[in-house]
Amino acid sequence: MNSLDPLIDPFNRHITYLRVSVTDRCDFRCVYCMAEDMTFLPKHDLLTLEELERLCGAFIARGVRKLRITGGEPLVRRNVMSLFRGLSRHLDSGALEELTLTTNGSQLPRFAADLAAIGVRRINVSLDSLDPEKFRRITRWGELDAVLKGLAAAKAAGLQVKINTVALRGVNDDEYDQLIAWCGAEGFDLTFIETMPMGDIGADRTEHYLPLSLLRADLAQRWTLDDSDYQTGGPARYVTVRESGRRLGFITPLSHNFCESCNRVRLTCTGTLFMCLGQEDAADLRTPLRAGTDDNQLQAAIDAAILRKPKGHDFIIDRRTKSPAVPRHMSVTGG
Repeated sequence: MNSLDPLIDPFNRHITYLRVSVTDRCDFRCVYCMAEDMTFLPKHDLLTLEELERLCGAFIARGVRKLRITGGEPLVRRNVMSLFRGLSRHLDSGALEELTLTTNGSQLPRFAADLAAIGVRRINVSLDSLDPEKFRRITRWGELDAVLKGLAAAKAAGLQVKINTVALRGVNDDEYDQLIAWCGAEGFDLTFIETMPMGDIGADRTEHYLPLSLLRADLAQRWTLDDSDYQTGGPARYVTVRESGRRLGFITPLSHNFCESCNRVRLTCTGTLFMCLGQEDAADLRTPLRAGTDDNQLQAAIDAAILRKPKGHDFIIDRRTKSPAVPRHMSVTGG
């Protein structure tokens, strides 16, 4: 391959979507994502923002059209807006179709206007409860009021918002109708996500696992859910809620995996490329990145990695051992 060839995996899937974790740190400690007493990477292990921008540029040169910045919480990384500004030049040139991010919303009062100004058009905000006490229990450190202020700032800046809610049996399953109605009133789309068995969180996930097929069947008793062919390039399958006119998505890594159309890979803040969220195989891009000023070795390493991209993941909830299917935390890989 040369540097202009598109990235195509062994199953003839074009890789056009890169998710980039800029930090494993977060100002929340959500119970399904992290242990309360987390050990984070030493800061000197992280790629610089300039190195992350160069890596993203190498993927854009190969046909990546969508970049999502993630964490941890991406907006807690110092000077992260310099990365967004640097990447926005690819929007200006037309090489990149979309630059977006997933956030917990806590930092949006500071950054929403700047994000919109450099070309971010839509964002995903993780929000699992509209009840302040329950929100605090789920996030351990989060304050609902701060997130609601962040969402107001996003709306004021003209950003389209999609709410991501992890469906947790016995935790927030009494709020789903309220969330649908609230998102309709606010003009937000909503996606429900099955809990993913990644990383030791100091608790048993099995008791909270809720198959979204059951959730959808339950919602259909009260809401008119019209099938939709809408796609964002991500794994969600969408319907339209007729009563609100808003989209409702379902991400089902356990009950129905979404691998057949996978067009994405994930880059960590240390320069490790995961070809699949649910597999441990990974490629070191930091070494070739730092080997020289041209991207020849880096592009060769990217080629070798894409040729190892698996057909699908193997997520399971193991009720016998209660161990995670993948030992690394979601905050390491990026959401």
